[in-house]
Amino acid sequence: MIKAPMFANWGVSEGGALAMPPRLVKPYMEVSASCHTFIGCAREGRHLLNPSRLAFGDGVSFFGGLTGNGRKGRLVLGSVCPKRGSSSRSIANLELSSEEKVSNMVLKQAALINKHLRSRGLEAKPGIVVRGSDESLMEAYDCCRKIFAENSKSFYLGTQLMTPDRRKAIWAIYAWCRRTDDLVDDPNETCVTPAALESWEERLEDIFRGDPHDLLDAALLDTITRFPIDIQPFKDMIEGMRQDLTKSRYETFDELYLYSYYASGTVGLMTVPVIGIAVDSQATMDKVYSTAVILGIANQLTNILRDVGEDARRGRIYLPQDELAKAGLSDDDIFSGRVTDKWRDFMKSQIKRARMFFDEAERGIACFTGASWCPIWLALLLYRQILDEIEANNYDNFTRRAHVSKAKKLATLPIAYAKSLL
Repeated sequence: MIKAPMFANWGVSEGGALAMPPRLVKPYMEVSASCHTFIGCAREGRHLLNPSRLAFGDGVSFFGGLTGNGRKGRLVLGSVCPKRGSSSRSIANLELSSEEKVSNMVLKQAALINKHLRSRGLEAKPGIVVRGSDESLMEAYDCCRKIFAENSKSFYLGTQLMTPDRRKAIWAIYAWCRRTDDLVDDPNETCVTPAALESWEERLEDIFRGDPHDLLDAALLDTITRFPIDIQPFKDMIEGMRQDLTKSRYETFDELYLYSYYASGTVGLMTVPVIGIAVDSQATMDKVYSTAVILGIANQLTNILRDVGEDARRGRIYLPQDELAKAGLSDDDIFSGRVTDKWRDFMKSQIKRARMFFDEAERGIACFTGASWCPIWLALLLYRQILDEIEANNYDNFTRRAHVSKAKKLATLPIAYAKSLL
């Protein structure tokens, strides 16, 4: 199996290069329609037997099989536990890092796409539209378009260069993600309960079963019937929202990495089947998915650095506690908003790491379809500029929110377009 180029356990050497961790052993993971795991764990030398064929209907795609010992399990991201009602003996005691957990999800999504397209006799390149009903959904997609245009004007303009099918699909996915994020964002976060998120997840499952609740749901339903999109990244984003209800500190970057995947890396997994892969791309499917996840994580790390002051006022610190302590900083320094030399040095190291993620994502952009290059480049360039603005504010992200001006955003559009032509 190919290891996705994730960085959760990677350090930064004095020369600024990424320092690779020891080689990680990963389980071989496949998931069935009921989201039960069938694991052939490499650590125990077991192999997958009798894998079932891919079942794809109503936009839902999963696959499964039996482990070497013939027992089923249910999936908990990055771990394995027995299916309810089965023997209490654990299948395997897997202690996976965040890097491994996200890598497993990348591999799973890539395998789903490959199997789905090959089952139709198609070349394994996402972005091939699976035609659904011809019923007009103009009103539903227009509602999604308005949400996108209102909340992300620059990225909305970037989608105008995509094909109509892909453009509408991105609008629908964005609208769902926006509504999910708003559930736990101010001023709603004090009112949201785990039960509310459970209801939201049940509603998501209804969409994937073909039972939308409103127009925005209907647009997403149409999107997942046209493109081979899996439900798991959507569920993972909801898991990130659950984490926000109970967790306000992150002890290590490994913990923050997994949260960043939940919050934004998931969007990469959702959108790869839509943005598509270049016909002449030599990249493996998991490399493509890794690129999308890495860009999403880079964006989230940038959001975290931009919003330090805002998050602190809500009692939250999305920075690695161990790295803060190593820099001689504490929660009190953040809550008091003191911009000291220690803080500036700490922020420099955090910004350097975020830029490394952007650099890695940039190297993989060419593997996507040319029609999607411009919005991808636009997202990458604009988020990189947020890091520039933090530096321009002398690392004061307590009282000054790094903001890319409208003029700079407009100036970035032709740059992104020019890069997409190259």
